[in-house]
Amino acid sequence: MPASRTATSTATSRRSLLLGGAAVSAGALLTACTSNEPKSQAPAASGAPVADDKPGTPVTIGFAGPQADHGWLNAINQNAKNRAGKYADVTLEITEGSNDTATQIGQIQTLINKKVDVLVILPADGKALTQVGLQAMKAGIPVINLDRIFASPQAYRCWIGGDNYGMGLNAGRYIGEKLKDKPNAKVVELAGMDSLELTKQRTQGFDDALKNYPNITKVARQAADFTVESGQAKMAQLLQAQPSFDALWNHDDDQGVGALRAIAQAGRKDFLMVGGAGARSAMDAIKADDGVLKATVLYPPTMAASAIDLARALGQKKGVGGMAELEIPASITLYSAVVTKENVDEYLPTGFN
Repeated sequence: MPASRTATSTATSRRSLLLGGAAVSAGALLTACTSNEPKSQAPAASGAPVADDKPGTPVTIGFAGPQADHGWLNAINQNAKNRAGKYADVTLEITEGSNDTATQIGQIQTLINKKVDVLVILPADGKALTQVGLQAMKAGIPVINLDRIFASPQAYRCWIGGDNYGMGLNAGRYIGEKLKDKPNAKVVELAGMDSLELTKQRTQGFDDALKNYPNITKVARQAADFTVESGQAKMAQLLQAQPSFDALWNHDDDQGVGALRAIAQAGRKDFLMVGGAGARSAMDAIKADDGVLKATVLYPPTMAASAIDLARALGQKKGVGGMAELEIPASITLYSAVVTKENVDEYLPTGFN
């Protein structure tokens, strides 16, 4: 969604520090995270100590996220585990994960009671879990708020996450450039859950991008539920209602599996499709280049690896390489890169299942 299912505000994203293709990490610059191997970093420009791959002060990091009921969320957990495993000085305490607010709060309170050094939290509901973030911070445990933002900046030390508005913007730009010379071009949109602010942000970015292409009209929009089944059902409705269009933007690659099934069943090949999030199945289809799917816009789960790096730096009271400041940033927004046949090999290692 990646599919984060609670809003990261557009205002927050715009205030956040934009860092090219990925987040600054304590062990490496995770530019699309083509490798999880940590690399040595030069000292900060100020000469202050920065976290690197050399063992340092032991740090226990508590990691709490929602239930991994989606490919992107499972990739979040794996990125966190894999990254922590690269460091001999990091102990990772990870919860089972839950979409139930009360259960996740209880899991985080258990980590607080264990007196972990730093907490990384991807809340099932950012607003609902704000109080437990505040509780951790008041207990002297700094919090890395991952993707779904808490309602108060006092509930976290650093926020790192994706750019939902940027996803829509870059999807719209890609489609716009492909169709800019086609008179009266038509596009349709298969969105995510309309009850979520992130879905509205993705749609807004898409619509804003299309404003730059007066020859293009969005003729239909259908909201799905970030699942294969909903993607197939809603795409079938779009195809039936729109016998002819030139491009489709689908917000999420998991629901895109279902959308592609509906497209195949309908025998449609008369348009191009852009996906969202960066699933491995989507990247494989883009590489094969034998269907309608031509690109996907990333919402990188590698942010969890970056969160571990940032938590380690916090625990060791260090900054990050390539920056002059003594401290890690307060906010980091990841870039929504567009993966196409031309660059898919570079991003394949980041594709999630």
